[in-house]
Amino acid sequence: MQGIHMIKNLIFDFGDVFINLDKEGAMQNALDLFEVKELPEELVAMNALYEQGLISSEEFLEFYQENFPDLTEVEIVNAWNCILKDFPRKRLDFIQQLAADKKYKLILLSNTNELHINWIKENVSFYEDFKNCFDSFYLSHEIQLRKPNTNIYEFVLQQNDIKAEESFFIDDTLENTEAAKQLGIHVWNIDETSQDICDIFTIKKDLF
Repeated sequence: MQGIHMIKNLIFDFGDVFINLDKEGAMQNALDLFEVKELPEELVAMNALYEQGLISSEEFLEFYQENFPDLTEVEIVNAWNCILKDFPRKRLDFIQQLAADKKYKLILLSNTNELHINWIKENVSFYEDFKNCFDSFYLSHEIQLRKPNTNIYEFVLQQNDIKAEESFFIDDTLENTEAAKQLGIHVWNIDETSQDICDIFTIKKDLF
């Protein structure tokens, strides 16, 4: 039974939707490493620029080394990547089945930087199989746009020639789903602590 909204496009976030993240652990690790109580504004701003692909990995690492001269590049990279955890195989199976069904246009839309994606390519053996499931695969640093800015959602709708009301966006960050909702996109702010993307058609059965 098709839902009243006729969802034709599924737009997925990556972190904490497919690959598990340890946001709290990574933040605590960074605070300990940098010996600060909270991340300085300048660092937060630099991280956002890097995620949006507006500075290179070299510039990003140089900035950190200038600010924390006691740390090696390897220590900085390891701290940056320690947020990344495991990618459960059942989620690959789930997206591969969706791709095989060809019922929906599948789009990945992730705020992901170059160092993180390089780590994933090296440590997730099925990364290419995963990527190949999608009709479009957007990483913020490659398209130089970043959630929750409105223009990233408009970009996805235009690039794929799809309608907001026929699209369903799943993200673990409320700010990101709220921004998409403003454009008329159906959203699910997934709670990664208690929900799994594999259960989308059960949890959101009113939409499908």
